Amino acid sequence: MAPFDLAEVDRLLSTTRAVRKRLDLDRPVERDVLLDCIRLSQQAPTGSNNQGWRWVVVTEDETKAKLAELYRKAGGAYLNAAKQNLAEGLDQTARVLDSAAYLAENLERVPVHVIPCIKGRVPEGSPTAMWAGFLGSILPAVWSFQLALRARGLGSCWTTFHLAYEQEAAQILGIPPDVTQVALLPVAYTKGTDFKPADRPPPERIVHWDRWGNKLEG
Repeated sequence: MAPFDLAEVDRLLSTTRAVRKRLDLDRPVERDVLLDCIRLSQQAPTGSNNQGWRWVVVTEDETKAKLAELYRKAGGAYLNAAKQNLAEGLDQTARVLDSAAYLAENLERVPVHVIPCIKGRVPEGSPTAMWAGFLGSILPAVWSFQLALRARGLGSCWTTFHLAYEQEAAQILGIPPDVTQVALLPVAYTKGTDFKPADRPPPERIVHWDRWGNKLEG
C-alpha cells in the first residue's frame, strides 16, 4: 500500500506550473505561509548534508522595483529577440514568451520576490562535477518550496535574468560575496487553482536505455 494518496501527489507534481499572468498582484502574501514553505524546503537533500540554503524574501516596494529594473535590463533584449525569431506553429512557446514579457513588465508589482541562495562560490573554470554538486544542493529545496506554494494556492516561476547583474543585486540586498544567488522567484497567490498538465512528449521519446540511442520507439 502506497503511503500517500498518489492521485493527489501526481496532481500536485503535474500541475505545478510556471505562473506569471495568473499571479494575483493585489493580494498580500502572509509571512507565516512563506516560512511554512521554506520550512518544508529544508527537508530537501543537500551535498554532504551541508544545509547551505539561504533565502532572501523581498516585500519592500523600492527594493522590488530595483530588482525589476535589473531583470528588464538583462531580459528585455532576449525576450524581444525570442519573439521575433519564433518559428510558426509553436503556439505553446509563443504563449510562454508572451507570459514572460508580461512578468518582466509587472515584476515590481508581484507581492513577494524570493531569492534562493546557497553559501559558497564555485571557482571560475570548475569542472562539471563541482557545478552539479553545488547546484544540486539548492535546486531540490527550491522545487520543494514551489510545490509547497502550489499546495497552498500560491504560484511562482523560476527566473534567472537578474543574475546577469548578480553583483548589483547583491549590493541592493546586502548579500555577502561568499553567497551565490541561483534564481528570483516571483511569489503570489494565483487567480484560480485550476492548473492543468502541460503538453509534453511521451517519456519513451526522451529516454535512452543503457546507452545513448537505445529507445523503445524509433
